[in-house]
Formats: sequence, C-alpha cells, structure tokens
Amino acid sequence: MRVVVIPLMAISAVFAVVAGFAALQQELSLTATLPLGLPWLPWQIRLDSTSGFFLMLIGLVTLLITFYAPAYVREFESGQDSLPALGGFTGIFLAGMQMVVLADGAFAFMVSWEVMSLSSYFLVTFQHEKPENRRAGFIYLLMAHVGGLSILLGFGVMAAFGHGFAFDAMRAATLPTTWASIAFALALFGFGMKAGLLPIHAWLPEAHPVAPSHISALMSGVMLKVAVYGLLRFTWDLLGNPLWQWGVVLLLVGAASALAGVLFAMMQQDIKRLLAYSSVENIGIIFMALGLSALFSGTGHPVLATIGFVAALYHALNHAMFKSLMFLGAGAVLHASHERNLDQMGGLLRRMPWTGLFVLLGCISISALPPFNGFVSEWLTFQTALQAWTMDSGILRILLPVTAAVLALTGAIAAATFVKLYGIAFLGRARSRHARRAREVPFGMRFSLGSFSLMCLLLGIFPTQVISLLGGITNQLMGQRLAQATAHGWLWLTPVSAETASYSAPLVFAGALGIWWIAQGLLRRGRVRKIRRGDPWDCGFGMPDARMQYTAVAFAQPMRRVFSTLFDVKESIEQDKAEIPRYTLTIHDPLWYRFYLPIGRLVDASARRIVRLQSGNVRIYLGWSLATLVILLWLIS
Repeated sequence: MRVVVIPLMAISAVFAVVAGFAALQQELSLTATLPLGLPWLPWQIRLDSTSGFFLMLIGLVTLLITFYAPAYVREFESGQDSLPALGGFTGIFLAGMQMVVLADGAFAFMVSWEVMSLSSYFLVTFQHEKPENRRAGFIYLLMAHVGGLSILLGFGVMAAFGHGFAFDAMRAATLPTTWASIAFALALFGFGMKAGLLPIHAWLPEAHPVAPSHISALMSGVMLKVAVYGLLRFTWDLLGNPLWQWGVVLLLVGAASALAGVLFAMMQQDIKRLLAYSSVENIGIIFMALGLSALFSGTGHPVLATIGFVAALYHALNHAMFKSLMFLGAGAVLHASHERNLDQMGGLLRRMPWTGLFVLLGCISISALPPFNGFVSEWLTFQTALQAWTMDSGILRILLPVTAAVLALTGAIAAATFVKLYGIAFLGRARSRHARRAREVPFGMRFSLGSFSLMCLLLGIFPTQVISLLGGITNQLMGQRLAQATAHGWLWLTPVSAETASYSAPLVFAGALGIWWIAQGLLRRGRVRKIRRGDPWDCGFGMPDARMQYTAVAFAQPMRRVFSTLFDVKESIEQDKAEIPRYTLTIHDPLWYRFYLPIGRLVDASARRIVRLQSGNVRIYLGWSLATLVILLWLIS
C-alpha cells in the first residue's frame, strides 16, 4: 500500500485539485460522455464551478492525508489485516467520490454513489475480527442502501417529468409544486442520511470510531460533503429555485442536528466517537445555512439567500479542514498511546508537543474562535439569520432569531466540548501506563497535521479571497454574486453592508501577533517578573496524583444534569471484592430506543408474517405471481 496505492492517491489528488480549482476560478462548464454504462444510457460527466469546488475539496484533503498514511498504516503490517485490501478499497472509495461530483446523469450518479458506499463499508469493517466493527459496518451498509433507494426514487420523480435520466433533461422539466416537494423530501432523506442529519445519523457515531483514522478523516471530512453536494445539485440545480417551505424544513432539521450533535459529543469519553458526533453538529450548521438560503430565496431576497449559500459552502470547506485535522490528531494519539478513552490519557502535551500544538489549533478552529476559519463561516450564518426583519411573515421573523440563538448555544457547548477534549487528553498528568509511554509521531504524520493547521489559519485570515472564488458557484446556481462582501478589498469582509456588519480577519490576526510579540519582548527585557515555580503548601496532604484530576465524565456532569431529558443515562455504584465502590455511567442515544428499535421490531414482525407465504407449494407461488402480474398491468394501464 505504501509503495503503490498512496503515491497513486497523491497523483489523483493533485489532478483533482488542479482541475477543480481551474473550473472554479475560470467558471468552466465541460461535458463528456464516457464509453461506460448501457447502450441507451451512457455515462455523462460534467465539470462546472459546483463540481469543481467539491472535486478540489476531495483532492486537497486526500493530498494532505497521503503524507499521514504511510507511517500510520505501518502498524498494520504486522497484524492479520490485509493492507492490499485497505489500499484497494481506499482507491475505489476516492474514485467513487470523484465520480459522484462529476456525474451529469442519474445513472452515472447512482452507480458512483453505490461504489462509494460499498467501498467505504469494507473500510469500516477493515478490522473485521472485532464484533463492534462488524456491527458498525452492518448498520452503515443498511442505512446507506436505504438512503440510496430514497435518492433513486427522487431521481425517478425528476426523470418522469424530464423524460430522461440526463441532468439536462431534468433541468428542463417543470414539476408541479406537490411533485417537486416529494422529490425534495426523498432527496433530503437520502442525502441527509449519508450526511448524518438527525434523526438518521445512527451510522455515523458507530462507523467513524472503528475505521482507521485516516479513513475516518476522509469519511467525515470529505464523504459527508459529497452528500451535501448531492443535495445542492438536486435542489438548487435540477429542481431550480427552492420553495421557502423547504428552507424552513432545512433550518429546523439543521438546528436540531447541530444542538443534539454537540450535546452528544459533550457526553462522550471515546475521542473518535466525540469527533463523530461533532460532525453531526457541523453538518447541522451547514444545513442551517442552506435553510436560510432557501428561505430568503423563496421569499424574494436573493442577496441574503446568496450570503446563506456562501456560508454553507464556506463551512463545508472549513469542516473538511478542521475535522480532518482532528481525526488525524486522534489517530496520532491512538498511534502513540493505543488509547481512545479520554480518561486513560492525560499529560500528552509533554510527550507529543507538536501533535498537541496542532490539535490545539484544530480545537480553536472547530470552536469557531477568530482568527481561524470556523469563525468566518459561522459569523456569515449569524449575519444571514439576523436579517429576519426583512421577512413579511411574523412567524418567520420569530423563527430566525430562535435558530440563531440555537446556533449560539451550539457554539458555546462546542467550545466547552473541545476544552474538555484538549484539557483531559493533553494537559495534567498521565492517567495510564500507555499515556506515560507515549512518544511523538513520525514526521510525515506531523507534516500532515501541520498542513491542515495552516489551511485552517489561511482560510480564517483571507475570507474575502475565498468568497470571491465561490462567486462562480453562486452565479451558476443562483444567478447572483456576493459582490458587496468584498467591496472594501481584502482587508474587510462586509457580507450585507459596511454599515450593518464588518470583520477584518487580517487585523485580528495582526493584533494577536502584536500582543504576543509585546509580551515576549517584556519577558526578555525583564519588565515582567518571571514566575518562580515551587511546591505549594499542601495543608498536610500528600502530593496530587492523576486520580485527583477532572475526568471526562466529571467535566460533562453539569451539562448532563441540565439536559438530562435528552439522554438515556444509567448510573450505578458497585463494590468490587475489596469493597471499593466503583461508579459506572452509561449514556445511550435515546433515538435508538424511541426511533430505530421500534422500526426494527416492525420490520421483524412484518418479515415473520411474510414468511408464511413460503408454503413450499409451486401452485401457490404461481398464483401469487399471476396476481402480482394482474395488479401491475392494472396499475400501468
């Protein structure tokens, strides 16, 4: 894998970045027909601004991961797992994602979508000897096929009115409002399931933790964005102008996903499971921005709709960068300490200073703190939501500030979540033998982490250049550019107008550097008295040890109490043989018991009834076939 597959991945990633950037910058629209598919249904591909942006995103994340993967997969060489299988399915997975964003017809799109889903299933179950991996793979594959069937039905509705499976035929079709809403609902269910929207997110916190860390980065950082691309292409391109009612649905589902995702993330002790739930939160923020865009577009405010759309695209790009960084950072911790439980870590900053620095930058980015990239896209989302006064409907004027408040609460809890992650894992004292023996990861892994950290910083410092680059997408899908956002040059970002709100990321960054430089200068000159370190008065107690530190469970306890109705919490105190009390806490996603298990029992009961049809009598089977044929002929005629 390290000799053949990873160099090929790097080469394909470079081509994807170059082609995507050229299409985005020059606003190209290139089409071609591949010698694949069926005689009457060929594969059609298209490279335009929208597909170019997501192709560039796939290529950029893949390219940076190729520096990380060789050292990370080396530990699998001595195990029983097949490295050729890992490399082969990774290549197929990347090819499937690239073909999805290039497809210009429903047939090519669905084949590529299934290739992406099936190959990622084998990556999730790479270490298939573990029962939890097989369970996660089954859940993922089941939900992927249910979502794929929903997308196929959505394309079927479009094809019925467009009289063809090519996207050009679907664009030219005129759908009645009812059928357009049905197609949108099917697409939202299918793409939302792949993206991890609430309540159809169950596969995500199961699959991401068990996959290899660089695969988790690709799935969370890239595959979820391919699902976002699918919804954008289906709704804004094929269906045309979205209805404002669709925007309300997107806004509410996005707000629920963002808040529930970050609350579930706060409760986790497994570092990769925490990051997986955080992806649910960030996908929710993207869908909130898309909902605002559809809402303003349907009510006749094209400029505000464009701001929301740009905010969604920007956050998709930002999430690809900082979530890939965080998953790779978690993989570095796992590689060095062989621990995924936060309560078994601690003190890693002393042993892994470079990894600790890069993960800290990722935590700042994902917490939406300036001058890093997460702040810009969430600030644009806030600026869109705060324009509620332009709405004529009183209900919508109330809804938008409420969702903005939900977004603010989500941001605050996200900051607390990543304070918990970084503080428990990297600060304090080591809580286990593995954490005490951890060492810094190889250079390739550190280079990849540093590159993602640099991208997070650059995307935060130069937002006007990024927004100018995204103008080709908004012009293609909405016929509108966000010219006023960059009207004051590269120094100031003014999405609505300079009088309404403005933000200067370069000045914020320069101010932070200036404060740091002054502080360092004062320390060097002795103007600030250095702190003398020594043992504090211990009041007669012994020296503090790792057991006296906050745990991940204790850190989240206040939030767990406040939002106790949202969790299925089981607490117990047991005594071991030495009669030492042991506290046990188990937190389950309540949707398992309130949503998924009832559906599972219903399907199981239905299957048991259908089994009765298998009598073993050929004449009865022929009778059922004849009855089915008669019903179908009646429906068709």
